[in-house]
Amino acid sequence: MRRTSEMTEKLAADRADTALFHETRKAVAAKARGQTSPLRAIDAVEQGLGLAFDEGMKREREIYLECQASPQREGLIHAFFAERAVAKVPGLAGAVPRPIARAGVIGGGTMGSGIAIALMQAGIPVVMVERDRESIERGRANVEHVLDGNVRRGRLSAEARAATMAGLYRGSTDYSDLADVDLVIEAAFEDMDVKREIFRTLDRICRLGAVLATNTSYLDIDAIALETARPSDVIGLHFFSPAHVMKLLEIVVAAKTTPDVTATGFALARRLKKVGVRAGVCDGFIGNRILASYRKQADAMMGDGASPYQIDAALRGFGFPMGPYQVADLAGLDIGWATRKRLAPHRDPRERYAGIADRICERGWFGQKTGRGFYLYPDGARVGQPDPDVEAIIDAERKAAGVIPRSFTDDEIVRRYMAAMINEGAKVVAEGIALRPLDVDMVLVFGYGFPRWRGGPMKYADMVGLESVLADIRAFAAEDPLFWRPSELLVRLAETGGTFDSLNNAA
Repeated sequence: MRRTSEMTEKLAADRADTALFHETRKAVAAKARGQTSPLRAIDAVEQGLGLAFDEGMKREREIYLECQASPQREGLIHAFFAERAVAKVPGLAGAVPRPIARAGVIGGGTMGSGIAIALMQAGIPVVMVERDRESIERGRANVEHVLDGNVRRGRLSAEARAATMAGLYRGSTDYSDLADVDLVIEAAFEDMDVKREIFRTLDRICRLGAVLATNTSYLDIDAIALETARPSDVIGLHFFSPAHVMKLLEIVVAAKTTPDVTATGFALARRLKKVGVRAGVCDGFIGNRILASYRKQADAMMGDGASPYQIDAALRGFGFPMGPYQVADLAGLDIGWATRKRLAPHRDPRERYAGIADRICERGWFGQKTGRGFYLYPDGARVGQPDPDVEAIIDAERKAAGVIPRSFTDDEIVRRYMAAMINEGAKVVAEGIALRPLDVDMVLVFGYGFPRWRGGPMKYADMVGLESVLADIRAFAAEDPLFWRPSELLVRLAETGGTFDSLNNAA
């Protein structure tokens, strides 16, 4: 066997293939999204090929030490251990998960079909219930569409696809078919009256001991649970779309949810190969509550002069795979519109409200699914183009509000966006909606595209310095004191030299 140091002829030939390194860098850069170490690894290989073996090893060591000194190393290490720590929930020691042999899913839309597929991929037979035959046929078609895509990509054989549908999927319009399941996940329309009626029905139909779960993104699970005679069996299982792909599962513990039901949620997350994070009940739980805050700040910047396209580009430069307006178009602008209308009666009259997204929705522009939203999607394109008509709507809204537009740097956009995210994250931790800052970090990393190599927003705040974040918030408060009220937890930690990480260690 030849020693690596003796293979000089082959190494010299490889070094001549500059196109190989160019193409490899392009491919890795697209996946790494701002992470430096994968590209530096390629540098180490390429540079080493032009040196004697000992010199090449020395250069590789130098590059390795540069990566070791990078703040990205700290962020990645935090994310690695936080991903494992989220499953260690205080108060669950000794709680035994309930067995899940059969499951039901209510709703065959995008979310319901995705949840059904996630369960089926884990070998759990699923009964999907819809309100009528036409709806259940659409639900079945949604499931088959995903499985057919897996066959085309070589991830699933045609035989396995057929066996999955035959052995693990059943569609029904009759709730009584849920009588013997161990778990029901409701994924119906985001309307409280609809969900209350469903849970009253489940209470009558499902066997005692079955876990009754809702996939609601925002609504009060305590109120939903009280529609049953067994609120201790009710829990939130908030999947993220597409549910069969996204790794995050928010496990929302209601006031009367028992520890064994909570433990069942975490056991299911592991079985589905997802990262389960415990959340408490509030509007939006952990992720969507924080999303609402930083999206408000993005909207405020858009109202003051930044374009949605500049905001999206600045956040992609920070490391997000997509900006907030690209994400909104992908999810569907009608979803956020429905939430804003639901919350309108409770909105503080002093709160600044940007109506730009509402004006877009009023035109029926709901994002990718309608061919336009904040962006244009001609001929079904997946990547949007800036829309001059949207820019005209923004200009009109600014004029109506008496705003004289100003310019924003990308750095200011990122600082404001991150300050809003961190401040709301601190409030979520202080209120116990998230047990620890690391829970916030993992929700944002696995559910909202926060760059893993930055560790998550709370870890990022520690690395930037909490006193710096607080100084930004206090400066921004001069223009909008209602929105920029600093979290008491953030103030206490910043003024005492503390860190969010110290709270992870104390939990």
